Amino acid sequence: MLLGLMIDPAADPAGTPAQARTAEQLGFDFVACGEHVFFHGPVSNAFVGLSAAAAVTDRVRLVSALTVLPLYPAALVAKMAASLDRLSGGRFTLGVGVGGEYPAEFAACGAPVQRRGAKADESLTVLRSLLGGQAVTLNGEFAQLDGLTLQPPPVQQPLPIWVGGRAAAAQRRAGRFGDAWLPYMVTPQMLARGLESVRGFAASCGRPAGGVSGAVFLWGSVSARADVARRQAIDTVSQIYQQDFTPLADKYLLTGDPAAVAARLTGYADAGAASVVFAPACAPAERAGVVRLFAEEVLPQLRTDPG
Repeated sequence: MLLGLMIDPAADPAGTPAQARTAEQLGFDFVACGEHVFFHGPVSNAFVGLSAAAAVTDRVRLVSALTVLPLYPAALVAKMAASLDRLSGGRFTLGVGVGGEYPAEFAACGAPVQRRGAKADESLTVLRSLLGGQAVTLNGEFAQLDGLTLQPPPVQQPLPIWVGGRAAAAQRRAGRFGDAWLPYMVTPQMLARGLESVRGFAASCGRPAGGVSGAVFLWGSVSARADVARRQAIDTVSQIYQQDFTPLADKYLLTGDPAAVAARLTGYADAGAASVVFAPACAPAERAGVVRLFAEEVLPQLRTDPG
């Protein structure tokens, strides 16, 4: 299992390079950045944050988790993804989702929230071709391209694309376009069932079913005291999503002492998760301790390659 650290989405972006360096030094396999244009609180931009991370790291991969794809023109996403991949020496993974949980950002960006799924599908068709170095001609609902080729192309061929979302439409999208399926707020059992569906959709599209790997995004906290970790995570995630997460905590949040967190992650690995995005859910003053404890006492038990 590969373990990645989510850059604090609410922190000042000026601190992103330091967070990325720390993640690399502590042995995480990748760093991830999320994004919104507008949300309940402050959130940065994944392309900008990961560019900063790329400049100060050498080993870790860089994952956008997730780029809200329908807010962008597809060609612009392709250009930024290819540029970031070249900047990082071939370390970028493009994670995409359709968003929609904050409709005001769609209105502000001139993107129809009701058509976000259709736009994402068209955009992924464009992305796969442009990032693969192909000349693209398309007279689509959202974009028109007349024999255009992206120059320079990304280093990676193909550049990995992870598709997020829990719904059946997201699973179909992951099966059709994704190299990995990245849901959040799922149990190990939900991940296993969903991954089976994703791979079935992949096969129906003529893709190798085993070519779509499993990943999972987990908000959580770890502490020597399990009750402290649980309270940290509930308080933080409740604030982020503007709802009381107490009834959902034991189902969806990753909390406990290091042994309990490692056991829970093993359950996700057994369900098919080859990669985990760990998003620390705690107060800013507690984050450094949570990250270090996770790295020192949880991560070594779960790394695919301990070297």
